[in-house]
Amino acid sequence: MGLIPMEFSLGPLAPEHLEEFIVGLVLAIIVAVGVQKIAVPKFEQMFNERANAIEGGINRAQVIQQEAEETKRHYQEQLAQSREEAAALREQARAQGQQIIADARKEAEAEAERIRRSAELHLRNERDQAYNALRSDIGRLAVQLSERVVGESLSDSQAVGRTVDRFLAELDAQPSRVVPDYVPDSLAGPEGAGTQ
Repeated sequence: MGLIPMEFSLGPLAPEHLEEFIVGLVLAIIVAVGVQKIAVPKFEQMFNERANAIEGGINRAQVIQQEAEETKRHYQEQLAQSREEAAALREQARAQGQQIIADARKEAEAEAERIRRSAELHLRNERDQAYNALRSDIGRLAVQLSERVVGESLSDSQAVGRTVDRFLAELDAQPSRVVPDYVPDSLAGPEGAGTQ
């Protein structure tokens, strides 16, 4: 088959033969189909991957931003809760301090009351001992004075005891008098002579 020259003119682009035009057209179609079937899907895949990567990056950035906002909100809630707990702890410590002070005051008052009672008991015992000692001394002095006045010995102990008891009862019946702080040695007797 021989080459058939073309009858119309395309200028410098015109093939000299129709077969060249057909072969060129077939090759152009093959190249277009090949580009459409091979290159375009790869470009679309690459474009989609890049779009997905960009969209994924944006999504990840949004997720990270949401997580950061959630973390910030959680931190602020914890901070507010910590402040409330600190205020509650301060109030509790203040209340405990007041309770400790009140307990210490009660214990001190109880201890002071115990010491006061002990001192009163001690003073009462000493007063009773002093009263008993003075009673016997007064009885002895009264007997000695009576012996000097009467001029004879009073040896009957029962009679002496009744006399002393009667004398002390009369003293008790009289209104109380303030006892002087100073007792002369002559009245204090041999036991009180060394005390002044």
